[in-house]
Amino acid sequence: MQIRYAFVDAFTERPLAGNPVAIVPHAETLDEPTMRRIAGELNQVATTFILPPKNDFADWSLRSFTTAGHEVFGAGHNSLGAWWWLAESGNLMLVEGRNHFTQEIGGELLPVEVRCQYSQPVAVALTHMSPVYGAVCEDLPKLADALGVEDEDIMLSLPAQVVSTGIAHLLVPVIDREIVAKAQPDSQRLRRILQAADGEGCYLYCLDDSELPSSIAHARFFNPAQGVVEEAATATAAVPLACLLLRYGIAGNRKSLFIEQRYEMKRPCVLEIEVENDVLRLAGRAITLMEGMLRI
Repeated sequence: MQIRYAFVDAFTERPLAGNPVAIVPHAETLDEPTMRRIAGELNQVATTFILPPKNDFADWSLRSFTTAGHEVFGAGHNSLGAWWWLAESGNLMLVEGRNHFTQEIGGELLPVEVRCQYSQPVAVALTHMSPVYGAVCEDLPKLADALGVEDEDIMLSLPAQVVSTGIAHLLVPVIDREIVAKAQPDSQRLRRILQAADGEGCYLYCLDDSELPSSIAHARFFNPAQGVVEEAATATAAVPLACLLLRYGIAGNRKSLFIEQRYEMKRPCVLEIEVENDVLRLAGRAITLMEGMLRI
């Protein structure tokens, strides 16, 4: 069997930057065990398989797996990369301006907007679910120890709280960018804290010392539960963080919030969250870096 695949760099305008995702289109002939094995072979943080939808109201269905074979959900780089590939490859009927679609992912139906100029895609915007605020981590010394930082490094004016707009992540504020950079999480300890709080991953962030004047936060993401040491750009954590900052008045009346991620790993990403009334969308560009064929 010959199976086409592509590598897409999400949340970037230039190649070899952003957050890479592997895309396997027309995957309806593949069973789940084979999908997991292919994800392991392609060896990306996420490999997304594009399938015909089960729901009549959806245009495409997506399933994503980590290298370790864990299925991941939510509208993140795994989703943005897939829709960018669909747009570039001619699999979508596109007109000038805003094109509206529906994706089926993790049992949810979520709106997608593909924006075009001069017949070319210029951005994909993914609508997220309304925020759900979960547990607050009260044992900050234990949390600091698990993250490899000092007790006094954690900011006290905002809670270390689990927030979900599709996937629940623990958002941990620290005092500055230097603390974000020096963090060295202990995967086992951090996993236990996340399990106790009902969170999947951990988004460590600060509110100052950003590279870009327009950015509101600088962050790193760790997900020991899914075997992900660190991820380059995490939409499923950035949108919850935007919700938290809006809730506490940190973001003011901004209509767009920019969050930086993975500058420490020399693969910078900037995530844009658009705010329109009570709807939050993650918007971004991507680059199709390579395409190839698997023979199995």
